Amino acid sequence: MKRSILVLLIICLAAPLSHSQLWKMRRWEATAGVGPSFFFGDIGGFTPTKNILGLKDMNYRQTRFDINGNVKYRITRTVNARVSLTYALFHASDARGSNEERNMEATTSIFEPAIMGEYYFIKNYSENSYLFIRRKESFIFHLLKSLDFYAFGGIGGAAFWVNGNDELVSHGMKSSGFTPVIPAGLGATLIYSPNLNFGVEVGGRYTFTDYLDGYSSQYSKANDVYYFLNLTLTYKLKTGPNGLPRFR
Repeated sequence: MKRSILVLLIICLAAPLSHSQLWKMRRWEATAGVGPSFFFGDIGGFTPTKNILGLKDMNYRQTRFDINGNVKYRITRTVNARVSLTYALFHASDARGSNEERNMEATTSIFEPAIMGEYYFIKNYSENSYLFIRRKESFIFHLLKSLDFYAFGGIGGAAFWVNGNDELVSHGMKSSGFTPVIPAGLGATLIYSPNLNFGVEVGGRYTFTDYLDGYSSQYSKANDVYYFLNLTLTYKLKTGPNGLPRFR
């Protein structure tokens, strides 16, 4: 009888500890993302007096796309280190803005490597289950229990190449360059299975240049910025005894 009680106590004490360590079995994650890109430079757009909160500058004619890949390492259950590579296209045009008579237009492509940290301020409960069993519960309750919310930030750089129209070239277009960038943003992930997550992420980049569109106006008071809105797919890799990811 005493032996049975002792075994039961050991199991009860060990279960929460083992559950809290399950994330260590999949420390490495590979994430791919794709979505629209939004650029705010000196070409195009409306003057602040005609553009409350900058909403007029966000339109489908100027929207392009980005695609990125990330490798993440879980330092703790709520903190990740992340290496990111992004390719993106931007478009800027004076058409239908406050400077239509200027008639400048530019298409910019960038390649952005970055190192970031992620902090999960709301963490899911689903990954604490060995079998990932979906019990009989409402869809909303299961959805809320399987969501993560996080903030991220870091440092990176962007190499850029500009293709402009004749009007932009005649004003001394800067055709290429490199700038440091500071990325920051918010994201959410849905824990679909022990191996797969689906998510959405919105992030902005502050740059240290005013020439991402190849042009800087004498009236410009700030450097260029850009934003990404990405749908993400994450695959979790098993961690080997040496701490490196296992691919099988």
